[in-house]
Amino acid sequence: MATEIVVPSDLWEEDEEAVVTEWYFDDGASVEEGALVAEIMCAKVQYEINAPAAGTLKIKEEADAVVSKGSVLGSVE
Repeated sequence: MATEIVVPSDLWEEDEEAVVTEWYFDDGASVEEGALVAEIMCAKVQYEINAPAAGTLKIKEEADAVVSKGSVLGSVE
């Protein structure tokens, strides 16, 4: 069963959109729970996104995609 990688709703205060700036693993890579898998930027501040579980990374939103709080960036299967 897949575990979604979601932009936390409490990362920043405003309802601004963010941009996926980098993925540290390729689609299909094996990741460990808690590993830094991506970074997003909102209002010139970088936020780290960690893997919620161990497994195979499936990227939904590629680098440079515009996302909001609660957006699903990908999943770990």
